[in-house]
Amino acid sequence: MIITQTPLRMSFAGGGSDLPAYYRRFGGAVVSTAIDKYIYINVNKKFDDWIRVSYSRTEEVRTADEVEHPVVRACLRKLGIAGGLEITSIADIPSRGTGLGSSSSFTTGLLLALHAHRSRYVSPSDLAEESCHIEIDSCGERIGKQDQYAAAFGGMNFIRFQPDDSVLVEPILCSVEHLQRLQSSLLMFYTGKTRSASSILVEQSAQAESSSITQALLGRMVHLAHELRAELNRGNVDALGAVLDEGWQLKREVHPAVSNSIIDDWYAAAKRAGAAGGKLLGAGGGGFLVFYAPPEKHPAIELALGLKRIDVCLEPSGSRVLLYHKPLPRLAKAQFAAAGVSHAVSIQQ
Repeated sequence: MIITQTPLRMSFAGGGSDLPAYYRRFGGAVVSTAIDKYIYINVNKKFDDWIRVSYSRTEEVRTADEVEHPVVRACLRKLGIAGGLEITSIADIPSRGTGLGSSSSFTTGLLLALHAHRSRYVSPSDLAEESCHIEIDSCGERIGKQDQYAAAFGGMNFIRFQPDDSVLVEPILCSVEHLQRLQSSLLMFYTGKTRSASSILVEQSAQAESSSITQALLGRMVHLAHELRAELNRGNVDALGAVLDEGWQLKREVHPAVSNSIIDDWYAAAKRAGAAGGKLLGAGGGGFLVFYAPPEKHPAIELALGLKRIDVCLEPSGSRVLLYHKPLPRLAKAQFAAAGVSHAVSIQQ
């Protein structure tokens, strides 16, 4: 049995510049952090040669090619796994349409589990690159690359997307004290609405290719990511509030479906109650709202919005194997018993 734990992410600045339509011409950059909400993938050897996959539904098929879940099918094909496997997933929070990168965390965690099943080590960089290949190339998703790298690396990072498709991950160099201050100033709310990001991202990609206005807006958002990296590295974590606020206004200009009158009212209410800035996470239209505000203002903001608040902490680790357990062959067990070792059948990383 193998269990992987993969964090979700919270993007602070530069979102949208990780779309190939933009970064292949101009280069992109984001500042994001992994958070302590996770996708868990369990992979276990099956007693027969079939494949059983459990997510929001359950599939039981003879071969990998018959699996309907496109990501699972593509991952099994990539690693050459034909059958004899059971795959299940669990999410800490609603796992689709919430703006926390859950789809990419699922892909990243599944790939890590399947590599472990094959007794292979895979680096965070290779894991993120493979995850991008599965989602963008194999499954044809019109999405960016930031979620996969945030899931694989963990921590808070400045991530650059180069025109040649290479990706550079640079950790934000904040002291523990400053990170604790930043974390204590964040508050996140669930809007109760989920949405598919696909249609927004498809249109945004088209605009990033052809619209000089969209290109200019995304360029300013990339500049904000550079500014935020510099301020955070200096320990000025309070700069996050203003960066979030300006980034949210720019994001609303990029695509009209990013927000609506209800979301705008929530945002305005949070600002009146003391939030320095905030944003709707992900492509827009629903999911989670995050705000930066002094801790003493949090009760007033929570009261003003009337939404479900989700406690969230920063997560320093990326996708990892929680449990790696493979039964030893019968002969090996006998050898361990003869040596006076009662059990040596579980390895954890």
